[in-house]
Order: sequence, then structure tokens, then C-alpha cells
Amino acid sequence: MNKGFTLIETLVAVLIFGVIITGLFSIIPFIYRVDSYAWHQAYATNEARRGMKIMIREIREAITGEDGSYVLLSTQDNELIFFSDIDKDDDIERVRYFLGGTSDYQQTQECVTYIDGGSCSVIFSNFFNGILNEANVQIGVKGDFGLSTEYANIYADGVSLGSVCASGSSCEDCSTVWNGITGFDIMSRAADNYLQLTADASSKVNDICSPGYFAMRAQFQLNWQATETGVEREFKRGVIEPIGDIPQYPIDTEKITILSHYIQNQIGSPQKSVFKYYNQDGQEIIDPIERINNAKVIKIMLIVNVEPSRAPDDYYLESKVQLRNLTLNNE
Repeated sequence: MNKGFTLIETLVAVLIFGVIITGLFSIIPFIYRVDSYAWHQAYATNEARRGMKIMIREIREAITGEDGSYVLLSTQDNELIFFSDIDKDDDIERVRYFLGGTSDYQQTQECVTYIDGGSCSVIFSNFFNGILNEANVQIGVKGDFGLSTEYANIYADGVSLGSVCASGSSCEDCSTVWNGITGFDIMSRAADNYLQLTADASSKVNDICSPGYFAMRAQFQLNWQATETGVEREFKRGVIEPIGDIPQYPIDTEKITILSHYIQNQIGSPQKSVFKYYNQDGQEIIDPIERINNAKVIKIMLIVNVEPSRAPDDYYLESKVQLRNLTLNNE
């Protein structure tokens, strides 16, 4: 005779069924997260691979800049600056590949004094965000600077930096161009995001220059590099087009695009740097200055991971590129 389920058997069956359903519902989100991670990782890897393909082509075709600059301008562990006709328009662009939110910036201010032996100042404040890596100022003057006794002392926040148009210079009276352009490292003075720069003319600098019969005009070009916090994992490309009949590459015209958001190379870690540089004998070059003159082959490594705190491991993209215009036999 056939019997039905007892109450106890029914309860046991319902319990087992409930355990199975609960297990399935707990596994589904896990499977979804794994699948989502795998998809995003694949997308990021392909994104980085496309960027590397473009980068290799542009580096291979690197050439002397329109302004006569050498093929390689900067050869840092995580920043490479070179010149290349990337869009085939017969104009040589300045190209910068770099890790994180590190960028170069520039601001220019001028001041004037109409007083014999007078001084004038400019102030730069809140000019950078994040971490300041380096800063310098280029200073030039116009006015009564034709004699060795006619010069300007330069100060940053009241501290002497040096002089412009000092003895032995080729400065001229009432020149139409900036005279005695001199650079000063002001990293230590600029770190607090406030900088007062002063040009103090010597007593022999008189108000003989028109219009307005000024004694001295001073131009302060502040150049700095800063790393914006919060975007350390972005790998970027910056491009500057040459401008003018006498070609120049103004820093403030740089157009920056992001190639990948999930790069895990590390700033300050040579083992995980983006770029490595080798001479014609295949030996790695460590010094950044020596790299500019002697690098013939550049190795590129991008480490990709959309979520480095979990498996799978980082994905490495590596390639080497030889600069065609710096052949191994070209000294």
C-alpha cells in the first residue's frame, strides 16, 4: 500500500529545499561580482593595450622639435616627453606620457616701477593643488640696463635669489625684448602655495624709457610641476602643438587625455615604473640626464588591475621600442 509523506518528512524536505535555495541565492551575487570584475578587468586591459600601441608608434617616430629641441626632452621613471609628428600634419608636436595627476604648469606676471632705483613685486598664491614636485622662476627685465652698474636684485619672500643684468651681461637700455633672463629654483619658497617675487633695481637704473618714462619693467614666469591627489592610477598623454613663426611649445596649451584609469605602476618604485631606458649595448641607464643623451631603446610596462585588493593578480603589459631617429649605431 502506498503511503504519503509524514509531517516530519515534509518538514525535512522543506528544510532541505530551503537550504538549497538559500545557497543558490548566495552564490548568484558572488558569480555576478566575479563576472563583473572579469569584464571590467578585460576592458581596462584592452584600454591600456590600445594606449600602449599608440604610444609605441609615436615614440618610434620621435624626432627633433620644431624649436630645435633634442628628440627626448624628459626621461623620468613615470614620465616621458619627446617630439613627434603624431597626426602627420608636418608639424612636430611635444608629446608627454605620464602616470598619475602629475602635470607641468606655468603662470606669468609683470610689474613696473617709474622711480630711479625703484622696485616692484608680484604675488602668486594658491597656484597649485595636491603635491608640489618642483618650481622655478624665469625673470627678465626691460628698462635702463645698458651699463654694468645697472642691474636688478631678485628676492623671493624677502630672501635674495641673485641678480639679473649683473656685470658682464648683454642687457640693453630700453630694449623691446626681455633682457637678462635668468632662472632660479624657488621650490623651498613656493611649497606653502604663496610666493612674493620682487625685482629691486640698482640706483643707476633711471626713468628714461618711454612710454611713461619707466625705469624698470620685470617679468616673472613661474613654472612648476604638481601631482594632483586622488588620480594616481590614471595614465595620461599630453600634447602641445608648436605655435608661432619662431616655434614655441607653451605649457598652458597642453591638451591632456586619459588612456587608462586602472594603472597600478607605482611612483617612487623603480621596479614598478612605467619606463626604463637602455643604451646601445642594452644596459639600463639610471641617471635621467644621461638617459636623454644615450637612450636608444625604451621599455614600457603598464600594470593593470581594476581592483588590486582582490584576485586575480595584476596584469602586465610590456613592450620595447627603438627610436628610429636614434639608431643603435648613431652616437
